[in-house]
Amino acid sequence: MKKALVVGASGGMGYALVNELAARGIEVVAFARGKEKLVALFQQQPNVTIYSGDVFNVEQLEKASLGVEVIFHAISFPYQEWEEKHMRCLNILIRVAQAQQAKIVLVDNIYAYGEPTTSVVTEDTTKDPQTKKGKIRLAMERTLMDSNIPSLIVHLPDLYGPNAENTILYGMLKSVVKDKKANYVGNMQVAREFLYTFDGAKAMVELALRTDTYNQNWHVPAVHTITGEQLVSILRDITGYKREVRSVSKAMIGLLAIFSPFMKEMKEMMYLTEQPVILSGEKYEKAIGTLPQTPYKKGLQETLLWLKEREQ
Repeated sequence: MKKALVVGASGGMGYALVNELAARGIEVVAFARGKEKLVALFQQQPNVTIYSGDVFNVEQLEKASLGVEVIFHAISFPYQEWEEKHMRCLNILIRVAQAQQAKIVLVDNIYAYGEPTTSVVTEDTTKDPQTKKGKIRLAMERTLMDSNIPSLIVHLPDLYGPNAENTILYGMLKSVVKDKKANYVGNMQVAREFLYTFDGAKAMVELALRTDTYNQNWHVPAVHTITGEQLVSILRDITGYKREVRSVSKAMIGLLAIFSPFMKEMKEMMYLTEQPVILSGEKYEKAIGTLPQTPYKKGLQETLLWLKEREQ
């Protein structure tokens, strides 16, 4: 791979993917709507070309994709816009990839699996989503697989990392940096997965560079599962943070949902905080090698440092 396009480059995973690709000497086109943010993130990167555009504008995407071999689909939308925008966006990217004879790598989540029936989920586990958003993600996967585009569908758990603002941990980490009371979404005693974005990007690029990995599903799990209590303990050790951290329950989200369209959409996904989907990385490790596994303490330190610099 000599040249790649990252769509959604200003988001958490997009940012990590651009950095990983550029670090490997690959020419990257960083595509997102906001030019100012793209410039702030990537203006110092020698291998990165910034392209500000609308993902629903086929002409702009076609110009941005000229000469690329792989398109990384890292864009997402607010929950309340998923039904309207996700499939439309994917179909446009498929059209652009066909024109360029490019491959597509989809940054996917765990929603399509539905409520887990096993302690660890493999790539062969039947997908049976009960939620609207899980069904949308499964439809996206099937649409991509049914196209004639060589594609990778990479399932990732909840994310955290520098520039990963639209994540379930972001609000808590931001409060820690500001030394304010913080909220943790979900039961603090339930062990879940939180993947450091740069680990996800390393694994995805490694998969994308190979020829025998396409037209398959892949998992990139976190270094290990961790409870909210354990996360808070690490944060206190790193920063000396002494404020209260409150658990935000499904019932609380339900009350907020009365007034907020976003919270209404979030409510249906709260089962994952009680019955988390835990991903197996066995397939990746057998085919590729050791998964990138940044310890939580190191990943959180780097994320907090980014947040502090942003607040200055």
